[in-house]
Amino acid sequence: MERCFSVGRDDSAPCSPPPPPPPPPPPPRVLPPPFPPSSPLSALTAAPQEARLSFVAGAMVDVSKWPLFSLLSTEELATVRQACVFGNSANEAIYITHANEAFAFGLNSSGCLGTGDSLSTIVPKKLDFLRGKKVASLSYGSGPHVLLATEDGQLFAWGHNSYSQLGNGTTNQGLSPLPVAINPLNKKVKEVACGSHHSVALTLDGEVFAWGYNNCGQIGSGSTANQPGPRKVTGCLQGKTAVGITCGQTSSMALVDNGEVYGWGYNGNGQLGIGNNGNQLTPCRLAALQGMCMQQVVSGYSHCLALTDEGLLYAWGANTYGQLGTGNKSNHLSPVLIMAEKERIVEVAACHSTHTSAAKTQSGQVYMWGQCRGQSIVMPHLTHFTTTDDVFACFATPSVMWRLMSMEHDDFMTVAEALRKEFDSPETADLKFSVDGKCIHVHKAVLKIRCEHFRSMFRSQWTEDQQDVIEIGQFSYPVYRSFLRFLYTDTVDLPPEDAIGLLDLATSYCENRLKRLCQQIIKRGINVDNAFTLLSAAIQYDAEDLEVFCFRFCVNHLTQVTQTGAFWQVDGAMLKEFISKASRCGAFKN
Repeated sequence: MERCFSVGRDDSAPCSPPPPPPPPPPPPRVLPPPFPPSSPLSALTAAPQEARLSFVAGAMVDVSKWPLFSLLSTEELATVRQACVFGNSANEAIYITHANEAFAFGLNSSGCLGTGDSLSTIVPKKLDFLRGKKVASLSYGSGPHVLLATEDGQLFAWGHNSYSQLGNGTTNQGLSPLPVAINPLNKKVKEVACGSHHSVALTLDGEVFAWGYNNCGQIGSGSTANQPGPRKVTGCLQGKTAVGITCGQTSSMALVDNGEVYGWGYNGNGQLGIGNNGNQLTPCRLAALQGMCMQQVVSGYSHCLALTDEGLLYAWGANTYGQLGTGNKSNHLSPVLIMAEKERIVEVAACHSTHTSAAKTQSGQVYMWGQCRGQSIVMPHLTHFTTTDDVFACFATPSVMWRLMSMEHDDFMTVAEALRKEFDSPETADLKFSVDGKCIHVHKAVLKIRCEHFRSMFRSQWTEDQQDVIEIGQFSYPVYRSFLRFLYTDTVDLPPEDAIGLLDLATSYCENRLKRLCQQIIKRGINVDNAFTLLSAAIQYDAEDLEVFCFRFCVNHLTQVTQTGAFWQVDGAMLKEFISKASRCGAFKN
């Protein structure tokens, strides 16, 4: 473990949560004796730029699963684009409409709704401070206090402020959203995270700032004095570029662009993952994760989950409710691998208000464990849910949202749904493509509207315009069918290896959006066996971002990649260029 300033903890006088309003009571602690971090795996560390703490893609989920939203009419629900349910009893909610207007309703503890008063309301009240700006990130504390960052980098805060967690230099309650300056130069913020009564912000240039309650060192300042305004977190983070942040109740974590994880603050249950239970007043690197590249990190009340770029899931910290998913209730002071027998994990979920954990696999299966409606689920349990958000709506205590959630509605057949239904339908099609002896039924009008290639093809001077069946020999049936289906649905469902062929097609047809989707599929499906094949394809099809991603993955897992057949079957010039480039990156240094 890197040398960091730490404070030991006396079991008889634990680092307690702040006075009223109190956060939810912590679970009983079972502190195993300290033991050293597990031996790091041997690998190079140059993580992909996509490393992050939370994945925020739009979730196909019904917001009315949260009881508070049953107060809204069907018409009001249809306007919701983003939402967050929070509070010690999940009795407060903020939502943003498709018109980028913000509304709040609920109990309004400590003025956390930002409505200008402390009155509760079951009727949503409009918050005028956004003025059409889009919301990039939102987080909440236990007071509660709320932080919100807009897409143009502005930061706002309101609610409970007894410990200066609003960052305005006072301890006065914030009844209305007020801007927070990240100095010097009023830096732009892209992500926010709240602990119980402290705040953390990540700037566009990768710096981490923290302020508020600091009884356990969760501000990372080297002391336990409360911090009245944003202060840059340095120490082991100095000179590093952070790409994500997350907070437990009284702890903080940061993920940096090379895949390393750093933690500071309260560590009585091992939630910092550094092999002991001593509080840390400055950031400490999780040495047990050496050699692995973390892609996502989330914090629960007093535990953490981390996902590697290969889809492996690690857990550490408190385990009183089985929230680590290890099959027992013993705390872990260092990261432990869980769900190793399952398929690749693509998303993990936790939140500082709960002891609940959730994960989603590559095929869309959702698992939950930990405190679930009063039960202690000690092993990941397969659910019927389609998103991790559903787990928190139905089983977390309190039933808060673990992230700012985006949603879509499908309570009637939209134009997009009608098109999806008619794809490859012989009853309504007026054209067929024959590929590998199989037919795909389509509609000329749809193809002309959706694709410039077909718009040119179906002009009178092209022979194809007069044909009822068009033969395709350049691409395989799965690839061409996926392309045509994409024109109807805006979605792609292919394994990474087939996505290479679709990437070729997208390049040939100048379909840039499809090209980006193919790159996403390849990134999510990369592993040591196919990494070099995917890198070769990225170079061949001039996909620069994908090339960088695949190259870094190959360097991160160099030993395993060089033992695959794909590595030694590539063109000699490309192999020479890869070795030269990897050498310049320091891949062959001891």
